[in-house]
Amino acid sequence: MATTITSTPPQLLSASINNHDQLFIHNNNHTRLIHLLSQSTLLMSQLKQIHAKTLRTSQTNHPKSRFIYTRILHHSSLTNLDYATKVFHHFEYPNSFMWNTLIRAYARSTNHKHKAMELYKAMMEEEEESMVIPDSHTFPFVLKACAYIFSLREGKQVHAHVFKLGFESDTHICNSLIHFYATCGFLDLAKKIFHNMSIKNEVSWNVIIDSYLNVGEFATALKMFCEMQKVHNPDGYTMQSVIKACAGLGALSLGLWAHVYVLKRCDKNMKSDVFVNSCLVDMYCKCGSLKMAQDVFESMPSRDVNSWNSIILGFALHGKAGAALDYYVRMVKVERFVPNSITFVGVLSACNHRGMIDEGHEYFDIMTNEYNIEPRLEHYGCIIDLFARAGRIEEAMNLVSRMSMKPDAVIWRSLLDACCKQHKSVELSEEMAKQVFESEGNVNCSSGAYVLLSKVYASANRWNDVGLLRKLMSDKGVTKEPGCSLIEINGVTHEFFAGDATHPQMKDIYKFMNEVEENLQSIGYVPDCSGAPLVDDNDDGKEKTLRMHSERLAIAFGLLNSRPGVTIRVFKNLRVCNDCHKVTKLISRIYNVEIIVRDRARFHHFKDGTCSCMDYW
Repeated sequence: MATTITSTPPQLLSASINNHDQLFIHNNNHTRLIHLLSQSTLLMSQLKQIHAKTLRTSQTNHPKSRFIYTRILHHSSLTNLDYATKVFHHFEYPNSFMWNTLIRAYARSTNHKHKAMELYKAMMEEEEESMVIPDSHTFPFVLKACAYIFSLREGKQVHAHVFKLGFESDTHICNSLIHFYATCGFLDLAKKIFHNMSIKNEVSWNVIIDSYLNVGEFATALKMFCEMQKVHNPDGYTMQSVIKACAGLGALSLGLWAHVYVLKRCDKNMKSDVFVNSCLVDMYCKCGSLKMAQDVFESMPSRDVNSWNSIILGFALHGKAGAALDYYVRMVKVERFVPNSITFVGVLSACNHRGMIDEGHEYFDIMTNEYNIEPRLEHYGCIIDLFARAGRIEEAMNLVSRMSMKPDAVIWRSLLDACCKQHKSVELSEEMAKQVFESEGNVNCSSGAYVLLSKVYASANRWNDVGLLRKLMSDKGVTKEPGCSLIEINGVTHEFFAGDATHPQMKDIYKFMNEVEENLQSIGYVPDCSGAPLVDDNDDGKEKTLRMHSERLAIAFGLLNSRPGVTIRVFKNLRVCNDCHKVTKLISRIYNVEIIVRDRARFHHFKDGTCSCMDYW
């Protein structure tokens, strides 16, 4: 759009107004400027010309020209915060719309969200003098900024103002309060506000569902979705959350249902929505169905970087390094997308899961040198683990020493794990464990490092040290995280813990496991007792412990209750031990069944006596 205004803009806020120009804008000029300001594609250069014309031909506080200034403030707040701030401060007594416009602009900004709270405080300080008070539009903007910068104290003060000014029943403000408290880690307060709301809209339900999702309460998120359906139809944002919850639970049946719901019950825009489809790709990958993930990805009418990241990360998680790297090449070379830091997490993870050291090193250099992406802990973690698991621990340690940030407990734990698997010296393993303990702190220290160090002591037959380590864990209140496996049969998820005796079919499961054990022994199976590091019993005791691992119970249950030829999918919270990995390979051959196991680190596809990881995990 081109304007006919050709006057050179005067210096902002310092225009000299002639006596002749003290009159307010004539109606035709006023109408024309309003028309120009109504254009959605207004350029900043054009806006400055309109502003200059307004300054020369109007009085700032005249009602007609004041409306024009609010539009100038609105447009400038979308593109130039500094200019908008100068326009705002040109008024002696800004009205609530002007305050809200600038507060919203800062709340939506990338690096200046804290200034939204500063403006709100200034607004409250000028309340008595200017007679302007916050309204129902003010609080959502301020609370959004407080949530982003985790300003709990300031957010609570804003909440108090909400009560003081009588807005506690406003639906939009309550939605913002739910988001604020949930983001700051106070889900109980968020739930309380939600349940006390007299009127809930779709956003209210979406916010509380998303709040449960963000803290890992996937089952509760899905339960809330079922409640929502009784009063509101879900929108695209709802379905994104539902699909993410299915991914978190590994619930393929529910994920399929959500996909069908989108296809049959939702409008065309949602079916083709890039983010919804990217969530579906991610969900199918995390539920162990790479074929479905690939079908959704290839059928997408349009894709963004997140779509490519989802498919690359998915193939990497399944150990399909070749396919993951092929998608990366297609993304960059064919589709001409610019990869981001998450893309390279996927690429480096793919290299790591296949032990591709040279390729991993090459992609790390491409990331830093060609794309100028500053490596994060996740990138260092991938490349360090890649070197360490390949037995090149000294090179991994050298990389740790060159890191631009302090290594976290995950990196030290991967080095400890490598020391354990490579049978490095006890002294080196103890040093790695010490670094883990220091990184995690004494409070809420996890059991992972203790278990790994106990494996080192057990391998060296230092059972006294295993006992001392166990006592130290007891004294510090550290308990070994119990193995837990989930399996879904006919849409129902069943949970098994190591040594479980609570499932209704437990008697049949253990009877079947005895049959499995006989079949294993008939083909020469010999247990690998390294998976029972804290057990200093005889071999029979260790073998009994291994037989009770949660994934074995889940697999036995799956074999008993699944139709022949149906793939068994198991999701475990810990890494699969060597013995369970060997046993699962043999079971897949003996019973002619494909078994997919997702452990803490990756997916394993067992079929015909082999595993997709090629015994490298």
